[in-house]
Amino acid sequence: MEVLSNAFPSRTYLNPIIINPRTAHKLPLVKLGNGFSRRKLELCFRVRNLVDLGTDDSVSIGSVFKDDKREDWELEFLGDIDPMGSQPPKKRKKQGKSKLLEDTEGMDWCFRTRKMALKSIEARGLAQKLEDLVIVKKKKKKNKQKLAKKDRVNKKSTTMEEDSDLDFDLGEDIELEDLDGTVDDGTSQLREQVSMIGGGMFLERKEKTMEEFVQRLSQFSGPSDRRKEINLNKAIVEAQTAEEVLEVTAEMIMAVGKGLSPNPLSPLNIATSLHRIAKNMEKVSMTKTRRLAFARQREMSMLVGIAMTALPECSAQGISNIAWALSKIGGELLYLSEMDRVAEVALTKVGEFNSQNVANIAGAFATMQHSASDLFSELAKRASDVIHTFQEQELAQVLWAFASLYEAADPLLEALDKVFKDEDQFKYCSNCEMPDCDKESSVKGNRNISLEKDSSSPVLRFNRDQLGNLAWSYAVLGKMDCIFFHHVWKTMSKFEEQRISEQYREDIMFASQVNLVNQCLKLEYPHLHLSIQGDLEEKIACAGKTKRFNQKITSSFQKEVACLLISTGLDWIREYPVDGYTVDAVLVEKKVALEIDGPTHFSRNTGVPLGHTMLKRRYISAAGWNVVSLSHQEWEELQGGFEQLDYLREILKDHLGERRSNINFMSNKK
Repeated sequence: MEVLSNAFPSRTYLNPIIINPRTAHKLPLVKLGNGFSRRKLELCFRVRNLVDLGTDDSVSIGSVFKDDKREDWELEFLGDIDPMGSQPPKKRKKQGKSKLLEDTEGMDWCFRTRKMALKSIEARGLAQKLEDLVIVKKKKKKNKQKLAKKDRVNKKSTTMEEDSDLDFDLGEDIELEDLDGTVDDGTSQLREQVSMIGGGMFLERKEKTMEEFVQRLSQFSGPSDRRKEINLNKAIVEAQTAEEVLEVTAEMIMAVGKGLSPNPLSPLNIATSLHRIAKNMEKVSMTKTRRLAFARQREMSMLVGIAMTALPECSAQGISNIAWALSKIGGELLYLSEMDRVAEVALTKVGEFNSQNVANIAGAFATMQHSASDLFSELAKRASDVIHTFQEQELAQVLWAFASLYEAADPLLEALDKVFKDEDQFKYCSNCEMPDCDKESSVKGNRNISLEKDSSSPVLRFNRDQLGNLAWSYAVLGKMDCIFFHHVWKTMSKFEEQRISEQYREDIMFASQVNLVNQCLKLEYPHLHLSIQGDLEEKIACAGKTKRFNQKITSSFQKEVACLLISTGLDWIREYPVDGYTVDAVLVEKKVALEIDGPTHFSRNTGVPLGHTMLKRRYISAAGWNVVSLSHQEWEELQGGFEQLDYLREILKDHLGERRSNINFMSNKK
């Protein structure tokens, strides 16, 4: 058809007159020169460009509208005309859109791809079937001529209404059916073919664009523009909210993706961006739910991905800031592979870490319950080398991190015993506000522990909470016979008795820690004679055991196991108290203590028991109980009640003795 149309010159014709008999009598009368009157026909002719088909000047109406319709569906396919009959895209009202969600790629490539697909479809002879897919039938207008409206319109509006009726009649000459009625098996095959053609082009373009985008963002060692980097860093630091920081960074990421060079997204700016996002979250005490939703944004995912790429180029402070930020943003639920990456890179730069870096990285992994034994082994050595530079908060944080993940810290503990030998080096500050070790990279200052007279005798000034964390950490690690712990415990016993109250969460948490440590001293280290006695012991025990902030929640896992325990026929007692702990289920006569440990008792990446779980097991064992642990990882692999009951029988058989036959009987009965 295209070859034929190009072979003949174009001519201009008039559409034939089609008059609706129902409305013809309403046309206005016009007096002519010969005295006769005839109806005035307005807007009844349309100029159309038709092709000359030779000597025959007659052209069928169907071919005229078919050509127009063909042009329309092609434009609809290319995106120039809205298929639903609304205004063209250029005339649509633009809706407000977040800057973070702006399309940065543009649609030129998409338009070109559609043209290529259209040519390919026409070459295959599938244009007619595609036309049936693209064209959408216009819905008929209902109730156009209402009596109330006819009384209010004038002649001109009446004429326009009649014209619209004429247009409607012309449209009816082209018999269109619903898409559902015209789509047959051939059309469905066409849909699949078009999808394959277009999809392949789009996928290839998408992959190529993504490769180029990642390559641009990964160029951190090329030429740099110091002024642009400084301006970006200033904009990041001056942003007041996490959303503003992400918006500034995302705009720069998009600009770099479009080809901005040199790249101002230096490793320092990337680390600063993540650090400021976490800082602003902490500043407003953002809830955990909102943090997780924020972390799942597309722009945030891009920023974290770029940070992982730039991690080897980051300084020790940058690695520290990124690790700390991820722990505050994602907590223990997100960034599993990212923390593995941080551990891998940090292990290569441990020698460059200062005391703040060691404390922040160790604290980040502990907060996320993410084990990294190789890294922590090197961190312990590095901490022992720079032990004189640690501040009080940093010492408390790094020891708490090692104890939380139950990582060995022998080099660090030995260094503490060597440096802090005298009791005079420990001071208790009741109202002392210790500086936070999570500072910005730009903060500079003297980080050495305060010295008095003799420079070889550093003095530590701890507050109450720091002393509680230190004491709990030594109890978890089982190192309460160390010199450093001895001085910490002696210093803590001097605090004001009236500071402990059951009305405040901080007091309850502190009292719980001290009570557990005190029980461990009496049970495991009675020869040290360090346990608290008298009224102070009673007050700490009462505050530590209060249920005001220590309400135990029974999980569905514990309830499921408890139901099977009943079927064993043994006299199990649930929620049995053992000094400062509560055991999930016990057999009092056999001194068997069953601990039903859920996910919070284990490292999220290795499944190793965490520090607080190991302390509880060790204490209950020291109290004379045979501890049996049932982990959720092993339980989830079992299928059905029979396998679960067999597993319970297997782990309990060494502790039940003559009562073991009861379980076998109940198992066979079921």
